[in-house]
Amino acid sequence: MLFCIVLLHAGFLPALFVFLTWSLPGAIGMCALSIGVQRINQLLPAPAYALLSGLNSSTVGIIALAGTQLAEKAIKSKFLRVLVIFGACAGLCYNALWYFPILMLAGGSATVVWELWLARWIGKTKAKWRRRKPNPESLAEENNLSELKNLKATTPTDTAETQPTNLEQLVQRRTASASAADHPPTTNPELQPSSNQDTAKDPTQRPQPHEAQTPATTSTTTISLSAGLSIIFLFFASFAAILIVRGTLHHPPHALSVFANFYLAGTIIFGGGPVVIPLLREYVVQPGWVSARDFLIGLAIIQAFPGPNFNFAVFLGGLAVLSGGSAAAAGNSQGGWTVLGAFLGFVGIFVPGMALAVGVQAIWGVLRRRSWVVGFLKGVNATAVGLIFTAVYRLWQIGFLNEQASSGESLGESPWWLVVSALTYCASRWFGSPAAVSIIGGGVLGLVWYGAVGRFQGN
Repeated sequence: MLFCIVLLHAGFLPALFVFLTWSLPGAIGMCALSIGVQRINQLLPAPAYALLSGLNSSTVGIIALAGTQLAEKAIKSKFLRVLVIFGACAGLCYNALWYFPILMLAGGSATVVWELWLARWIGKTKAKWRRRKPNPESLAEENNLSELKNLKATTPTDTAETQPTNLEQLVQRRTASASAADHPPTTNPELQPSSNQDTAKDPTQRPQPHEAQTPATTSTTTISLSAGLSIIFLFFASFAAILIVRGTLHHPPHALSVFANFYLAGTIIFGGGPVVIPLLREYVVQPGWVSARDFLIGLAIIQAFPGPNFNFAVFLGGLAVLSGGSAAAAGNSQGGWTVLGAFLGFVGIFVPGMALAVGVQAIWGVLRRRSWVVGFLKGVNATAVGLIFTAVYRLWQIGFLNEQASSGESLGESPWWLVVSALTYCASRWFGSPAAVSIIGGGVLGLVWYGAVGRFQGN
């Protein structure tokens, strides 16, 4: 979002400069962390496991808060709330590399069908059903007319000349009152009587309401249509080329496979940093490139780092590129391979969104008028918000670390971890505690657990 704001008002180069200024400090820190994690022994001291479990518990609370806030701010209609539930439940039931993108596409397509066809059909059906039901106001009006007719029939002859007029006026008044109740006067300024003639006579008169509400325009930079379409075409061409080359080679270079996975994740992710967590775990842990323990270490620490959460890909890339044996063959140049992997992760996760933002800017003025485009994006975003709650569950299932289960066990092994997650959630939501402070607090509570319970369990 920061990149897009500067892009609109200052152009590409200032936007790139601001983005790098914002993201590079955290990216460099995560790259250094990946180098340090490689030198950690396979077995850690018992207090270190308790510390990591506390960090993971507080991370669960932070991600749950992110999902709740996104659901409250971005999800307004009942149908989109259904998609949030659908994304969360479907994400819990199955897990695969291709599964999450399919879920988001299904959510976007369902929203298009709902908003452009199904909701209108249901609205028309309800309207027809209401018209079939007896209307109490119409029945009351008919009863009043019958009473007036009976009154006219029993009226003395000397008032017969004036009674029709009074009867008609009374009927007109009752009809006008019923019509006003069914159709209240509109407040749309465009439907109000125009006062252009009076304004023309008096130039100092206040403008019409719709003119007064028009915001002042600001200077923005625009990209030509041809340039925008060219950027979009080149991006998808590069995306297809990378996947095709990796798929056709019998033994593709490991660095290419790592970059392709991050490039794919950066292309299909909607909804922000927390959504990428379950996807990245499948893309780096499931192939065996990064251990579950190291994944959890990086996930806990990224919450307290500056910059975007997508810098988590920098940490994972630095570790993933080493699993292909290239660093071992290179001898002492292991640090160089880590930096290369971190760079591949940084480029792969960020470039897709930035390239599409630049290209779509040229055609967004037209696309935003297409109701199906807006509906599709709303559906994709709602389903992605549901996947955040999937991430909460999956991290809960692997967040507890100890000497016997360094790959992670459920945090439900002890109620204390639920307390840590709940305290982190409440502290951030109700008391405005920064994420970094909450994460560190979770680590401290993990050490408290070790001092009170964990060291006796170890013995």
